[in-house]
Amino acid sequence: ALVVRFLTKRFIGDYEANTGALYSRKFTIDGEQISLQVQDTPFVSLEDDTDTICCQEQINRSIYWADGFVFVYSITDYESFRVLRPLHQHIRRIHPNANIPLLLMANKGDLLRARQVSSKEGLQLAGELSGTYCEVSARESCEGVHEAFQQLCQELSRSSGGCNGEKRRGLHLVRPKSPNMQDLKRRLKQALTSKGKSATTL
Repeated sequence: ALVVRFLTKRFIGDYEANTGALYSRKFTIDGEQISLQVQDTPFVSLEDDTDTICCQEQINRSIYWADGFVFVYSITDYESFRVLRPLHQHIRRIHPNANIPLLLMANKGDLLRARQVSSKEGLQLAGELSGTYCEVSARESCEGVHEAFQQLCQELSRSSGGCNGEKRRGLHLVRPKSPNMQDLKRRLKQALTSKGKSATTL
């Protein structure tokens, strides 16, 4: 939902689940145009009764190539928050010496009555992981989501040209191909059409 909000400024409550698509977009930062690729990775979970994450190979490939990370959790789901620290440790094992920008994004800021994770906990974890923190609502506003991604892009722009890219190129991994934005537009159109039909039926 956050990626759709960022790329299209729309919120679709019910849409096709993302299995890990990569989207490209031109973005202007401080007057300079950059090409941004957003890898929407599949869900990451913890192993039963442990602090070890269950990570698909597709996610590992994305981690090798990433120049920055957005950790998303729901303020109404403590388990989604609990997975972030082990996920960060997993990333550090892949990039032990890299200084890669990290954004900790707390979603569902509109559901305060169902909150399970406090803002203080989010800020504390962001400080521990040397990242930045923001609380947003993909449902309520596209501005907060856009500003959060823009902040990460600014950090990426400042840190570009480091040794991280050289290390990743040395791994000889095949970078995943970016689908045409028409695919995302098609999925949104289908979701809107089916949503309209449902509303008409009612």
